[in-house]
Amino acid sequence: MKDVILTINAGSSSVKFSVFEIAEGQLTQLALGLIDGIGAKATFTAKKSSGEKTEFVLDQSHHAVDHKIALTAVLDWIEKEESGTNVVGVGHRVVHGGPVYSEPLLIDAENIRILQTFEPLAPLHEPYNLAGIEAAMEAFPKAAQVACFDTAFHRQHPYLADTFALPRKYYDEGVRRYGFHGLSYEYIHRILRHEEPVLARGKVIVAHLGNGASLCAINAGKSVASTMGFTALDGLPMGTRCGQLDPGVVLYLMAEKKMSAAEITDLLYKNSGLKGMSGISNDMRELEASSEQSAKDAIAYFVRRARREIGGLCAMLGGLDCIVLTGGIGENAVNVRQAILQDMEWIGIHVDAEANARRERIISEKGSPVVALVLKTDEERMIAAHTSEMLGLKEPLVPAVS
Repeated sequence: MKDVILTINAGSSSVKFSVFEIAEGQLTQLALGLIDGIGAKATFTAKKSSGEKTEFVLDQSHHAVDHKIALTAVLDWIEKEESGTNVVGVGHRVVHGGPVYSEPLLIDAENIRILQTFEPLAPLHEPYNLAGIEAAMEAFPKAAQVACFDTAFHRQHPYLADTFALPRKYYDEGVRRYGFHGLSYEYIHRILRHEEPVLARGKVIVAHLGNGASLCAINAGKSVASTMGFTALDGLPMGTRCGQLDPGVVLYLMAEKKMSAAEITDLLYKNSGLKGMSGISNDMRELEASSEQSAKDAIAYFVRRARREIGGLCAMLGGLDCIVLTGGIGENAVNVRQAILQDMEWIGIHVDAEANARRERIISEKGSPVVALVLKTDEERMIAAHTSEMLGLKEPLVPAVS
């Protein structure tokens, strides 16, 4: 009988999952999958580490597919395709831990009630994360359920790093800079600690650049500043999200354009960023392939904001030893990486254009005062590691990545 950990990332219309075997203190990924189209025509897709793929449309002749039905489908697939396994823990990505939770949490009914109070802080994510937890508790009643928070890595920030220039009562009520993508940042730090221990003890900026994008300043393994704030809208422009925005724009949209809160939410979360600026796509690959000026402008704005934030975080750190690029754009968009890091010698980054073009792990010149790395992130493995630790196992050694 193999002990396995299941990781769940539940959204409004999808559930992503991964299956990891625990053996001799190591985590081995056995499969990953996706249930997409929850609430509509839902499809189940899973791929084993061997490459074998399963895909089918979920039966919704009696009921529309919800999170409960989706997790039941995952259970059925595991029992059929990974026979002889015992799901000992289920790790959940939960976007918001509020001001309360700074580390993973073993879930019980009382904790769920507390987490529900954070739904107004992340209304587009938290309710569905919790729906996934409740469905998993029913589908896997004997497994430990562990919440892993995207905000937790940033919770040791000092007051000045988290506050807004508002009356103090709002900070006390929870209106503060939380930061997100914490699971990705924590994973990258563990990789550095394993592969580059000297750099891991220094001043590091990690750029998580994907459809969601942010940067984090890490000093001696601790997050000291993040570009994301109260919500996942702040900081860099993203695939469909606006990034940094003068709050007066929101007041203008309300007063002059008579837009409702729902309409503004839809604009800022779903129709801004690269998609809104280009009028073409939220996908950086499509924008790079386009000859349209609007696509070029969207990319240039993304690069400009990233460079500006790197400078600001470097100031917060008081210097820089290492910069890591990760996420879909950070790992794959060679030209965007080059544009972000070029002419950064003033803070010690000497990018090696040829190494970058060859997609090497180290893309800074030999002898560069600041080491520039490209590392693949793995939030699912980070969740699995946290879950195994909550079960009493020692921290699994994260594998080397390139």
